[in-house]
Amino acid sequence: MSVVRKVVGAKLGQFGLVLIGAYLFFRLGVPWLSSLLTGQSAPVPAHLLWTIYMPIVLLVMLLFVSASEESWREFQRPLRELIMEQDRPAVIWTRRAISFGFPLLAGLFAYLQVRPEVSAPPELRSVHPAPPSRLTLDGESIDLRTAVNPFRDPAGTPDPAALAEGKAIYGQYCVFCHGDNLAGNGLFAGRLRPRPADFTDPGTIAQLQESYLFWRIATGGPGLPPEGKGWNSAMPAWEGTLRADQIWKVILYLYEATGQQPRALSE
Repeated sequence: MSVVRKVVGAKLGQFGLVLIGAYLFFRLGVPWLSSLLTGQSAPVPAHLLWTIYMPIVLLVMLLFVSASEESWREFQRPLRELIMEQDRPAVIWTRRAISFGFPLLAGLFAYLQVRPEVSAPPELRSVHPAPPSRLTLDGESIDLRTAVNPFRDPAGTPDPAALAEGKAIYGQYCVFCHGDNLAGNGLFAGRLRPRPADFTDPGTIAQLQESYLFWRIATGGPGLPPEGKGWNSAMPAWEGTLRADQIWKVILYLYEATGQQPRALSE
């Protein structure tokens, strides 16, 4: 008890206790009070804690201990003894403990700053994120929920002329990334992150409706919603370069050349 009274009665002890108390209040007390008053915990952001709140508390305490010459001398006295005292064993052992402890604490702090952390992503991620319900292209509003390729007959057979034009469009705009065999191994593929899609993979266009491909080709990587950003896409947006009918024609060629069938609207 005498040690506690000495610590509490000393200016240096009061200085340290107030700093520790302020830190605990901002880290634990503020969220608890917020939860008690509003029902929601609102922790103090770390950058505010260390750049505003704690510096203010430190400044106030420095003003408090330096309010008079006597108070300032009393605050400095334990520090002077710690540095200058040569005979008292307690001071000598305290000095040794600080000499060994401070580097250990510094090393621990550095380790905590650089150690890898595994945390949940801030948003849900999806390889094939949900498209919007509508898309406007060339001044026309297209309902992606019901849109069908206009160059297929009711049985799903592609129009030969449209298919040939789609092949030409692919060769002009798409082959450099997706490759001659549509396997995502084009001339520029090795420089792109992520690599272009492999259309021959049954996990790509075979899983999708043609209207979905229409949206992805038209809007490209920039048009992905937040849940798709984790997978991202290096593909540019082709709206403004390709007309709507050209996009539908190149989609015909993608399925025909890979032997895949588009997913039906009812699936």
